[in-house]
Amino acid sequence: MQSLSPLAALPGPLLERPPLTRRAKAAIVVQFLLNEGADVPLSSLPDDLQGELTQQLGRMRYVDRETLNTVIQEFSDELEAVGMSFPGDIAGALSALDGKISPRTAARLRKEAGVRQTGDPWERINKLGEERLAELVGGESTEIAAVMMSKIDTAKAAKVLARLPGDRARRISYAISMTGGVSPDAVDRIGISLAAQLDAEPQKAFEKKPDQRVGAILNYANSAKRDELLEGLEETDRDFAEAVRKAIFTFANIPERLKKVDVPKITRDVPAETLTAAIAAAKSEQDLAAVDYLLENMSKRMAGTLREDAAGLPINAKKGEAAMNRVVSAIRDLVTTGEVELRDPDDDEE
Repeated sequence: MQSLSPLAALPGPLLERPPLTRRAKAAIVVQFLLNEGADVPLSSLPDDLQGELTQQLGRMRYVDRETLNTVIQEFSDELEAVGMSFPGDIAGALSALDGKISPRTAARLRKEAGVRQTGDPWERINKLGEERLAELVGGESTEIAAVMMSKIDTAKAAKVLARLPGDRARRISYAISMTGGVSPDAVDRIGISLAAQLDAEPQKAFEKKPDQRVGAILNYANSAKRDELLEGLEETDRDFAEAVRKAIFTFANIPERLKKVDVPKITRDVPAETLTAAIAAAKSEQDLAAVDYLLENMSKRMAGTLREDAAGLPINAKKGEAAMNRVVSAIRDLVTTGEVELRDPDDDEE
C-alpha cells in the first residue's frame, strides 16, 4: 500500500506519523478502488481536482494496513451518513432537470449563470440539420469549416458541402487534407466555441419554418381549398408560395417524394380497405399517377387484388379524399419514426 513518505513505512515508534489530510485520504480511497478493479469516473471531476488528485497520488508511497482500514472505514461511515446528494452547481442542476423544465427556462438560466450546455459539443453540432450546418460553415474560416466537416457524419458533410458555392466547397475540401496536425485540444476548443454560438442564439417560438407550418396545414385541407389558398399566396408572395408547395405532401405528391423501395412499407401499415378506397377515389391525372406508382412498386399479387377490388367500389369524393389522407398520414408517421425518408422535390435521384 502507499504512504505520504517512505519513513511512514518504518516499524515501531521510530517516528510519529503526521495526520492524513483529506486529499491524502481521498487518494487512498481512489487507489483502493482502482486496485479492486472498480470503474472510478474521475473524468467527471473538474479539471483542477483531477490535477490535484493525480499530483497527490504521485507524492504518496506506502500506507500500512491499519491506516488503510481506518481511512476506508471513515469513508464508508461518511457514505452511510449521506441521506441525499444534489448536483452542487447550476450546470449539474440543469443536466438533472433536462427535459423536466421548459427549454426557454433552461436557456435563460444557463445564460444568466454563464453555463454552457453540457455534453460533447460535437454531438450537438452533428445533430443539426444540413441547412443550419451550412449556415455555421458560412460564418467560419476555411480552417474551422474543415474541422467541422471532419467531425460530423460523412454523409451529412457531403450534403453540407453540396449546399455551398463551388469555390468555397473546394477550398474547404482541400483544407481537410491539412487537418492531420490539429491537436485534440484544438478540436475540443473549436467544438465548444461553436456550441457557445448555438447557446447564444435566441429561443424561437416555432420549431418549423413558416413555409413548413403553412404546408402542414394545407396538407389536411381539401384539394379545392388548398388550390385556392396557393393561388392567393402566388399573387401575394411568389417565392413564399413556391416554398409552401415544396413543403406540401399530398397523395398526388407520392411519385415525386416517396422512394420506390419504401412503397411496400406503406402496404404494411395501411389497411387494404383504405388503399382500395384511395385507389377507387382517384380521378385526376395526378392522383391516377400516384395510384399507378404505388401499384407498380408493390407485389403483383397485392396490386392485382387492389385493382380488382377498387374497380367495383362506389365511393364519394369526401370518403375518397379521407382515404387518401390516411395513406399520406401513414407515410408521414413512417417519416417521423425514421423508417422512410422523403425525396427532395428538386432531387431527380431515386
